[in-house]
Amino acid sequence: MTQSRFDLEQAWAGKVPSHWRWSRNKELLAESLSVSLDGSEELLSVSHLTGITPKSEKNVTMTAAENLDGYRLVNKGDLVINTMWAWMGALGVSKQTGIVSPAYGVYSPHPNAPFDSGFYDYLYRSNPYVMEMTRFSRGIWSSRLRLYPDVFLSMAVPVPPLEEQRVIANFLDRETARIDTLIEEQQRLIEMLRERRRSVITTAIPPRANLGSGADKLGRTARIGNGSTPRRENREYWDGGNIPWLNSSVVNQGRVGSAAECVTATALVECHLPIVPRGSILVGLTGQGKTRGMATILDLEATVNQHLAYITPDQGRWDPDYLMWLLTGTYDDLRRISEENGSTKGGLTCEALKQLRVTVPPIDEQRRLASHLAEQTAKIDTLIAETERFIELSTERRSALITAAVTGQIDVQEAV
Repeated sequence: MTQSRFDLEQAWAGKVPSHWRWSRNKELLAESLSVSLDGSEELLSVSHLTGITPKSEKNVTMTAAENLDGYRLVNKGDLVINTMWAWMGALGVSKQTGIVSPAYGVYSPHPNAPFDSGFYDYLYRSNPYVMEMTRFSRGIWSSRLRLYPDVFLSMAVPVPPLEEQRVIANFLDRETARIDTLIEEQQRLIEMLRERRRSVITTAIPPRANLGSGADKLGRTARIGNGSTPRRENREYWDGGNIPWLNSSVVNQGRVGSAAECVTATALVECHLPIVPRGSILVGLTGQGKTRGMATILDLEATVNQHLAYITPDQGRWDPDYLMWLLTGTYDDLRRISEENGSTKGGLTCEALKQLRVTVPPIDEQRRLASHLAEQTAKIDTLIAETERFIELSTERRSALITAAVTGQIDVQEAV
């Protein structure tokens, strides 16, 4: 007990109040092995972002198990830990009954234990305690660490007086709710700004209005395709490579001037990877809206994976910057064409890009419009970046407030 207490106090800089006593988790909790007989109870989700919530409220794309017999029962007030993701904070105290995967750990408070569910939900999910759980987790790979029940139950934990636990939990409920409201308002503002940005683009370059008698398929005035991902286990494709290889995350950049990974000439030949010249436009084909449909310009010679389309325009007919804006504004058309061609999960396809009908304005007109859009969207992008920074700071403040409260570094009575 002495070593465990010393280790935990070190992680928390020794600022836990002296009148708080120390214990082990096993003195507050016991592992519950009760299972469902028929799987009819509410299936719960365990998230590092939201704690324990009904899975029905989540937008989950993974296939659910058909038979939930044998899933672990969870009572209101039980602590649930995703054994494989405890190091990410995927745990929490449940506010309702239900069931979870048998791979998760379920811990019930002992009768009459000084355990306020609200306080310990904040404490176990706080950064300091998640760091402790990470330190005690075991595994070969950092992404495969497991926090086993016997290890968790032996970990040290501070135990404030029960009434103080309740006061801290109530304080954090109020303060985090205020911060969460501010964050939600800023997230709505970002959506409004992004919609404004889309409107600016489509107003300057309305796709359907461009379809005059001279409209033609994009595939006739540009080379379009995508690449692949060489097998990671074949090190001949990666070790010592000097050919830039890009994935769909690059479409979040204004322009692409560097690559995080490179492949070898062997990979280029054996995996039939294209060499994409600078000045090409890259479009995200997949990505659940985070990269799908977004476009950027390539400022270096590179190759790409299967989730990126490259469009190498006829330089005599297209200004690359203008074509990038045109593609950014045609997302709805591209989705429609892709779906007509049988694309699933809302993905875009190279064939849809080739089939997209557009009019090619004079080069001077393209450059004028591209310059105008760069100026107008830059103002909006600045506002979006400032709002995203506000959200980041608010999230950090929320985390710091929780840490300070559950470690007794602030007097919540005075803060009320």
